[in-house]
Amino acid sequence: MNSKPLEGLIVIALEQAVAAPYCSSKLADAGARVIKIERPEGDFARGYDSAVFGESSYFVWINRGKESVALDLRSEDGKATLHDLIAAADVFIQNLAPGAAGRLGFGSEALRQAHPRLITCDISGYGESGPLHLLKAYDLLVQAESGLVAVSGTPGPWGRIGVSICDITAGMNALIGVQQALLQRERTGHGSGVKVSLFDSAAELMAVPYLQARYGSGAPERVGLKHPSIAPYGAFTCSEGRELVLSIQNEREWRTFCKVVLDDESIATDPRYVDNRARTQNRTLLDGAVQAVFGRLTYAEAVDRLTEAQTAYGAINSVHDLISHPQLRTREMMVGGRSVQVPASPAVTEWDDAVFRSVPAINEHGDLPVRERIKPA
Repeated sequence: MNSKPLEGLIVIALEQAVAAPYCSSKLADAGARVIKIERPEGDFARGYDSAVFGESSYFVWINRGKESVALDLRSEDGKATLHDLIAAADVFIQNLAPGAAGRLGFGSEALRQAHPRLITCDISGYGESGPLHLLKAYDLLVQAESGLVAVSGTPGPWGRIGVSICDITAGMNALIGVQQALLQRERTGHGSGVKVSLFDSAAELMAVPYLQARYGSGAPERVGLKHPSIAPYGAFTCSEGRELVLSIQNEREWRTFCKVVLDDESIATDPRYVDNRARTQNRTLLDGAVQAVFGRLTYAEAVDRLTEAQTAYGAINSVHDLISHPQLRTREMMVGGRSVQVPASPAVTEWDDAVFRSVPAINEHGDLPVRERIKPA
């Protein structure tokens, strides 16, 4: 096994659902010892589905390589055990309901006062101040509140973005914050607090629409697979009915696209299409001209032309197409005694393991006394 950058670090994760488990799973992949604190009945994400040989796909995805300790934090014994674990930890992560950790006696500021080298990470829905900070927040709700839904999909009924994008982004931001805090501790010797909210994470994803709406001509409309600021950009249908998507990013690409793909260099200098601003203003007319060409080409012929022109393009794939995609990297993982293939980590590192470690059963690591289970740093 390769040496990992976070070996020797102890992370206590009082976590549930997606955002915090996503963060701690990446710390575990990098070698940290992550002890997941669950309620006696387990993280409720264990019950989201039973797709992976009876196990939840969500739980399998972001709880690999962790230890599970089930504690009843309404009891004094449960609280005492968690305090003992935190005393030996480098990082404490929590994403309970607003104010719940503090009411249980695990507020981050108090913990850092008691343990000056401790790094704390609080993940919330709307932050720790403001009129909505006490609201429960789940991914769909934040997608709607932040405006993500308003710029996604096509005109008509609202649609949820198909993955837990706010949870995942919050988990990524928490990971970045914890890693920066670890580097800061190397310099100063002191821990620090990291606070991340789903709403802030979603709002940053919305930076371009926000700036366009506040300082430009207005918020982008929902345009499906098109791009509100770039043309041509989106899906076009070939003669046999198969669709592909393409994207033009600059004027050099546009001129080559006209010459090779459209087989008409004059379009590049047509005043209606001479630059990106003109093309977006005349998008409907332009898309019609591009579609007329693709409608005469088979998918294979279109791909040949796009490849020759070095125009960026892609297929519109189903999830089953992803499973068999030639670029998909997967890694083996044992679930319930059976081997499954899951998407590999997006960052390829020298310390990657050949096989992901398995997910823990509820309280799988909770039987040993605290002093035997974890050694103070």
